[in-house]
Amino acid sequence: MTTTLQPQPVLPATTPEPARSKPKKKAKGRGYETRTLVSPLSLRSWHGKLIYWTVLVVVVIGFTLAFVFPLYWMVTGALKSPDELAQIPPSFFPKEYDFGVYAEAWNQLQLGVFLRNTALYAGGAWLFTLAIDVTAAYALSKLRPLFGKLILGLMLATLMIPPMVLLLPTYLVAKDVPIFGFSLLNTPWAIWLPAAANGFFIFLLKRFFDSIPRELLEAAEIDGASPVRILWSIVLPVSRPILGVVSILSVVTVWKDFVWPLLVLPETDKMSISVGIASLSAQMPQNVLIASLVIASLPTILVFFLFQRSIMAGLTAGSLKG
Repeated sequence: MTTTLQPQPVLPATTPEPARSKPKKKAKGRGYETRTLVSPLSLRSWHGKLIYWTVLVVVVIGFTLAFVFPLYWMVTGALKSPDELAQIPPSFFPKEYDFGVYAEAWNQLQLGVFLRNTALYAGGAWLFTLAIDVTAAYALSKLRPLFGKLILGLMLATLMIPPMVLLLPTYLVAKDVPIFGFSLLNTPWAIWLPAAANGFFIFLLKRFFDSIPRELLEAAEIDGASPVRILWSIVLPVSRPILGVVSILSVVTVWKDFVWPLLVLPETDKMSISVGIASLSAQMPQNVLIASLVIASLPTILVFFLFQRSIMAGLTAGSLKG
């Protein structure tokens, strides 16, 4: 018995598919290459690192000395005698350290009275600034009144006008308030009211309020909260960084102001610290005068060092994280 073998079907030859190359992953944060003045390869070399760090250290030290040296010269100048201050060339270190000159400056220049007056003016200006500028920024940002953009543009346009141009009109208004007809001279109101209306502060606050999610406010409206309640309970608690910036800037601006208090506060017992020192400077030795300037500068320097992080955080804050 014979068996016949049936032919097997021939399968078509298949060519192996080429291996697909995996797409290269882009480095995070590098969507494109940037061209720089010095290539990264040069910076990785030893001479590139040496040049880079040398330039960086020189620039940092140079700018630090440019800002710190006047403070050092003021503090050490108060410790020198009048003859030592007048000598040429000047000495960088006092020969004798006499700290009693600060007590002499405090007593002779009545710095306690002037500091108390300045603290009153700065504190009142801070309260009025928050009350007026916060409500104005909230209205322009969230309530969106008619012609709101035009009003904001006019406020920002005032920042382009030099302050000396507005000095005389503001003084005339303070001397004879329109409609009411009374004078604000020799009163704290002459400092408080002009300091409260500040277009720059309103712009900063409005920019921060714009970053607050609209859904958060709408949820409060559904619960029956009024606009005032929303401002007090929701907007202000989340706006602490920018409120801190506005508070610090408003206090420092009033504290260091000289020309406006000189015009509106001519009486000696109501002068601010800067005007009071300038009015009595001709009668005092030079080292006593410098010591009084050191005492007058201490509050603002301490405010800066204590709240410098709050200043940077408030200026860079622009959004909320959910």
